[in-house]
Amino acid sequence: MEDSTSNALSSDVLLTDLYELTMLQAWFDSGMNDMATFEFFVREFPVQRNFLLAAGLEQVLDHLEHLRFGSEDIRQLEQTGRFRSAFLASLENLRFTGSVHAMPEGTVFFPDEPILRITAPIREAQLAESRVMNLLHYQTVVASKAVRSVLGAPGRLLVDFGLRRAHGAEAGLLSARASWLAGFSGTATVRAGIAYGIPMYGTMAHSYVQAHGGEAQAFEHFARSQPDNAVLLIDTYDTEKAAHTVVEVARRLARDGVTIKGVRIDSGDLGAHARRVRAILDQGGLKQVTIFASGNLDEFRLRDLVRGHAPIDGFGIGTRMNTSADAPYLDCAYKLVEYAGTPRRKRSERKATWPGRKQVYRRYGADGRIEGDCLALEGEPQSGTPLLQPVMIDGVRTASPSQAASRAHAAQQLGTLPPELLALEPAGPFPVDISAPLAALVCHVDAKTCCTGKPW
Repeated sequence: MEDSTSNALSSDVLLTDLYELTMLQAWFDSGMNDMATFEFFVREFPVQRNFLLAAGLEQVLDHLEHLRFGSEDIRQLEQTGRFRSAFLASLENLRFTGSVHAMPEGTVFFPDEPILRITAPIREAQLAESRVMNLLHYQTVVASKAVRSVLGAPGRLLVDFGLRRAHGAEAGLLSARASWLAGFSGTATVRAGIAYGIPMYGTMAHSYVQAHGGEAQAFEHFARSQPDNAVLLIDTYDTEKAAHTVVEVARRLARDGVTIKGVRIDSGDLGAHARRVRAILDQGGLKQVTIFASGNLDEFRLRDLVRGHAPIDGFGIGTRMNTSADAPYLDCAYKLVEYAGTPRRKRSERKATWPGRKQVYRRYGADGRIEGDCLALEGEPQSGTPLLQPVMIDGVRTASPSQAASRAHAAQQLGTLPPELLALEPAGPFPVDISAPLAALVCHVDAKTCCTGKPW
């Protein structure tokens, strides 16, 4: 199933910063609306991230396709008393008519590399800023955190458990999407599963066990009710004792053709409990029953459990993943790089930008792994693979890959990373070269400053 219901997450046009609209008013008053190019990039990475995984493009394109002011939106703006009637009338026909170039979702990228470029009349391109940043930033943060769990527990079942502690409903849905794109096996969030075609997984809560007179009764009731998905939570009281109870219940159920699929452990020393539970299940003839673990897991705990050969078949990962607990935000920006055909750049201390429309070229070695990237001006001859691709022209999509295709692309991208970047520990800076023409353009734009070849 494709992202057919992504419209449910299309933003309200007023879900923006006030200054976007005050600038539009000022440009309207001045008659300014030439073509402008903005680029979205991340300045510096958190020390815990060797690379980032681009995500959120699908929702950005959906937002741009539906960018318009309804009569109620205009009425509400009028009531603020901040905007003049002629400007408000001009908003009635505003649509996004520009072009978008972007790295496909799931692409690995590095600091200062634009993952999205928008070229449109400046009022349209500026109005898009806040929501575009909101959508790209959050899903990229989550995908880049989730992929670390994939690296920490390769080949294991990984399920998004994050909805209940997500920072709002939309975050819960989009984090399920971003984590699946990054390589998770599925989600526990029903709406996300239906909306994005993500496999859904679920077990039971402690309350289900507590509501019964005993664990045996709870396990049997649940297994008979869910014969195709009988995964039993066994750590409500005594984990190992409950495992023995599972063996007893399984024998009774077998007479009626009902089998137990797995057990889940949610507390304590997960590795130690899993070893003891595995032994109990195996001795009871339940070698086919899987062990699933959850409880404040992150990529480091997963790696330790896997390296310790804990007999755990799958993991539920929530809060630390979908809040990206160790690095909850990125130093990202959406900046003007060209207006009316003239390259522009910001020169603020520690926030300077590279001018002009740019492309990222990636070089691969004979082994298929990335050797380095080059940040260059659009159209200049460079060796390597260009990463920014046209995805919308004149307001119309030219590409709309499926969730499955984006997920496969992410997996392929991981296969191109050098081993040191795949480690969970920080690696050294990855080489991103600056082309000579781009460095020269900085000097041209900064004609009155010393030419250093850098934008600061």
